This record gives sequence, structure tokens and C-alpha cells, in this order.
Amino acid sequence: MKHLLSLKVKIALSLVLLSFSTLCIAQKSSILTFKNELSREKKDELIILKRAFLEKKLGKIPTSKYVVFTSETKQPILAQYDDMNADGKWDEIVLLQSFLPKQTKRFKISIADRPVAIKAVVRANVRHRRKNADDTFGDILVKDAVKGTQPATDFSKQPLPPFLTEGPAWENDKVGFRIYFDTRNAKDIWGKTTTQMVLDEVGVNPAINYHNQADWGMDVLKVGKSLGAGALALTFKNASGKDTLVRLGDNNFEEVQYEKIANGPIRVVFKLKYKNWKVAKNLAPVQIEDEISIWGGQYFYESKVSLKNAPQGAILTTGIVNLHSKKSYELASNKTLGLFTYDQQSENHDNLGMAILVPKSNLVSFGQTPNQGAAILNTYIVNLKLVNGKASFRFYAGWEKSEAFFKTKDGFETFLKHEME
Repeated sequence: MKHLLSLKVKIALSLVLLSFSTLCIAQKSSILTFKNELSREKKDELIILKRAFLEKKLGKIPTSKYVVFTSETKQPILAQYDDMNADGKWDEIVLLQSFLPKQTKRFKISIADRPVAIKAVVRANVRHRRKNADDTFGDILVKDAVKGTQPATDFSKQPLPPFLTEGPAWENDKVGFRIYFDTRNAKDIWGKTTTQMVLDEVGVNPAINYHNQADWGMDVLKVGKSLGAGALALTFKNASGKDTLVRLGDNNFEEVQYEKIANGPIRVVFKLKYKNWKVAKNLAPVQIEDEISIWGGQYFYESKVSLKNAPQGAILTTGIVNLHSKKSYELASNKTLGLFTYDQQSENHDNLGMAILVPKSNLVSFGQTPNQGAAILNTYIVNLKLVNGKASFRFYAGWEKSEAFFKTKDGFETFLKHEME
């Protein structure tokens, strides 16, 4: 993975940004050509084609029309059409394709009245549901807003939280994640042993404890006062010039707004917009947006963070909980840097690997929080440079029950090195 989040792709006649630099794309007539440049197989590569690029190829595409894809053997290709800005027309088309070593695929593209009719297997899902007065949960929400003062649920006093599994949850056919919609604002991991989408229903019945392994998997992470699985914080100098680390949480923002942008069958995209984050009394509030995506076949989610009014010189900080890991490890490739842990650190008392991969150009440093006496504890941290107020990373989770090669540290490390190619 040469460029982690804004990845350069070679094209014969023009230039387009796609998800992976291991794919090349050349255009000729109505044919798009994709090539795996690696000498090993690449599974479930996400290809993102923007409307503007396709219009350069095909001419103006009417709002009500679609672009469809056909293989060299005249088989229709599954595509997902995503309206990223809620203007009523799709802005991006995404494909999910696997490639043999050095394989080239050529797809014919054309404008059509409707998408091709393919019975799709759903490989990505996001849901957010509020609890009703009768202790059932309502419909899946597209939008919602929650005050920053929302307290964490005391399960000794009530069996169910106000939101299913305490907040939005997202998954693919490999792994799942969730965020607590309360003052903790932490991120957590669902270890999965099924390819089915299950998180619409997990947690509905309080008699079934999702901290215990079930046939679908379980909640595998204890978060505590850490940043868990990639929660956000800000590092900046306070009024006395001392470096200060402040969590996005602990009752310091006014409101978080949830909005689902795209939901399967190939990928999920949703946004969390935090209003008026008070990082210090003497500073103007910060506005922050966390755009999270996940797609089929992967063991990570991707986070694209944008900040407005951040203090001068501020650094975005994220991290990995280290409550049950003995040490962290660093990885490097030409364009990507990584921090990972591997230990018997799951809630099931078995092996779990976690990692954060970032573009080399964005990394400031790796570090570690104290284990006591601070607001954020037990965390290996990753400090990211804000470029025009933006930073991005991918958070990985590899549970040994999900995949055989996650049973050892070497297996998890080798997997990460392949991800960094």
C-alpha cells in the first residue's frame, strides 16, 4: 500500500485517484483496464470511480442515468452508486474486485437507465437505533444527534442502553466496530466468526451477553479510559506552553451528529460531526468531522478526519488500547508507517492484533500515555500532522477466531506488511 488514503494510480491518457496504488487503470474507447502490479494475489480491492472522471470518458451523464460495467466475458459487474453530498445524484461508483498476480481486467462501461440486475451479497453494513419506551429498538436511523453530556449507561440500574449497543456500529464480512454515544466517545471492536451482517440485532436481547462468544463472534475489546480502537484526541500547547492531550469526549463537546452516507452492499460510509469541541477555556471551540468507511473483505475501517479552528500547531492523536498488551511494534514501507500490538488481549482471553496504518508524510510520532494519573490512560498513541486541517488513518483488528493467520504474531505482522505494499 504505497499511498494509504489518497492513492496514486497510473493511467495512459489521464489521471484519477483510486483506492489502491497496486491497481493501474488505462482508458481506451469505452474500456477501463485495471492491473494488479504485484506478484501476489490481491483480494477485494475497492475501486472508486468519480462521476467527473466517468463523464470525461462518456460525456455528460444525466442525473437519472447510471454507468454499468461488463467483463470481457460479457458478465455484468456489481457496482454501488453513492450520493456523497445528498444532492440527489450519485457522485461515486464503487467496485470490489480480486486480482491474481499481475492480472489485468478490462471492463466495458456504458450509460444505462438502471443498474444491472445482480443479486448482491451484502458485505458491509452500518446501523444506529434508538431504544423505545417499551425497551424495543426503533428503526435504523439515517440521521441523529446526541448531546455531549449523554452519560454512559449504568447496566446495574437498567438492562438496555438508550442506543443499541450504546451507539452506531459498522461491520463487513470480516470484522465490526462501534462507538459509544456518550461522554466516553470511545471505539470498540466486534470480533466476527461469520460473514453475515449481524449488528442490526446484536444487543437487542439483554439476556444475551455479547461479551461472551456466540456463533457470530463477540465484543473482543476492553476499552477502559483508553482511546480503544482508534478514538480521537488533540495534542496542542496550552496557555503556559505545555503539551496537552485532550480526548474528544469527557463532556467537552456540545453535540455529535450522525449521518449515514452510503450503506452496502459493497461499502459503508457515515459521518460523525462534533459541534463546538472545547479543548481549552482560552481557545475557540473546534469543529470536527470524522468520516468513517468500511468495505467487504477487509480487517480495518478507514477514518478521514477534518478539523476547523484547531489551535495553531495542533496534532490529531489516535491510538490503541494497551490494557493487556506487553509492548507495541513499528512497521515501515516506502509510503506507509504502522504501529501494532499483538497479545492475549481479547475479552475472550485469546490472541488479538490491533494496528494503525498511516501515510508516512502524515506521521508526527508514536508514543504512549501514562497508565495512571491522566484523563487518557493505557494507550499506544499515533500523532498525525494536520494538512489543511485534515488527517487520515486505518485501524486494523485481527482476532485469532476470525482468521487462522491471526493465531500468531508473525501471521498478523505478515498480513500488515502485505497491506502496506
